Amino acid sequence: MNDTTAEGVRFNASTGIDQIYKKISLRLIPFLLFCYILSYLDRVNIGFAKLQMLGELHFTDAVYGLGAGVFFIGYFFFEVPSNIIMHKVGPRRWLARILVTWGLLSAAMMFVQGATSFYVLRFLLGVAEAGFFPGIIYYLTRWYPADRRGRATSLFLLALPLSGLIGGPLSGWILRDTHGIGGLSGWQWMFLIEGLPTVIAGFFLFRYLDDNVADAKWLTELEKREIIALMQKEEATKTHSGTGKAFGSARTWLLSLIYFLFVFSLYGISFWLPTIIKAAGVKDALDIGLLSALPWAAGVIPMLLIARSADRRGERRWHIFVPAVIGTIGFIISVKFSANVPIALMGMSIATMGILSVLPIFWSLPTAYLGGAGAAAGIALINSFGNLSGFVGPALIGWVKGITGTLDSGVYMLAGCLFLGGLLTLFTASK
Repeated sequence: MNDTTAEGVRFNASTGIDQIYKKISLRLIPFLLFCYILSYLDRVNIGFAKLQMLGELHFTDAVYGLGAGVFFIGYFFFEVPSNIIMHKVGPRRWLARILVTWGLLSAAMMFVQGATSFYVLRFLLGVAEAGFFPGIIYYLTRWYPADRRGRATSLFLLALPLSGLIGGPLSGWILRDTHGIGGLSGWQWMFLIEGLPTVIAGFFLFRYLDDNVADAKWLTELEKREIIALMQKEEATKTHSGTGKAFGSARTWLLSLIYFLFVFSLYGISFWLPTIIKAAGVKDALDIGLLSALPWAAGVIPMLLIARSADRRGERRWHIFVPAVIGTIGFIISVKFSANVPIALMGMSIATMGILSVLPIFWSLPTAYLGGAGAAAGIALINSFGNLSGFVGPALIGWVKGITGTLDSGVYMLAGCLFLGGLLTLFTASK
């Protein structure tokens, strides 16, 4: 249908919306993706720091596992309050605050002297970063309707494989080539070099992002009206409620459990992949970094294709379950052939493909029925509860490795969690 507006612009509904969303995506997604790369890099570079920190600071695997995971305790307790504050003060101000504080604390990790300072700084880093990811997921609901949100989320979540693709070689290079410069270890330089760009990005975000469509000066008035009308139509179908009802919804808690299981598997790869590669016989830090990038690279194309398929068909559950099963098989392959680096890496690549493919589609489930303050609180609840697995997983895997002397049992746990999460998804709403 064609409409002629008062501005004398002829608008074709079949193609005009697509053009507007190309403009929106080019404006928002690359920068948000870059910020999430910084977020994920600052969160999981501890896996590379481990290669030097354990020997220099005399940490055990259990101390490392607890320190890696305690981040998520602070993250858990401050996630929901952070998103509620963001709903009130606006995404631009609050997201900028998050980036600046977590960047400073991530850089401060270079001053760790022992277990206590390790735990404290990791906890504070979790407090500082709380609200960033669910804040972005909520922010995207202000711009994209459900039939476009899966693709937008998958583009944003490209930060996960890209952070592995970039962060592995970068962290390995910093560890190897900066060690001893200025009297600092390679892991200290790594935290400093990878933390400060986040502070800069926070100040830039404050000037760059708009809180909503109506504030976007880079959209024409016609474009704003079309997108606002589209979003209002979808909002009318959602449950607009306070935080209490979002917390009391059985659907929200089921999704929280599913996300817990998925993130358990994701962080298992993130925190332990360098150690798994080293255990297979690779010793050079840069080689470990380069090899650790391969599974993340393998996940990029399947992630985008499956999200596109889910949006096109309007179906979510089977688009989550099937990749989860494939990822489970990948974990099992990596254990069965752990002594063979190429086959073990192929298994980890398949597992990573599975995990990365389910995550963007998963976030289409809660954002399809939650709206208003309930959306901000519900998304934060699901994410904070799910990310508790970031505390449980590394600590549990470190404990199991300490008892058995091998990571095999821990990897089987990752496989079981991924499969169970996919299975439970079949019991959620039909879309």
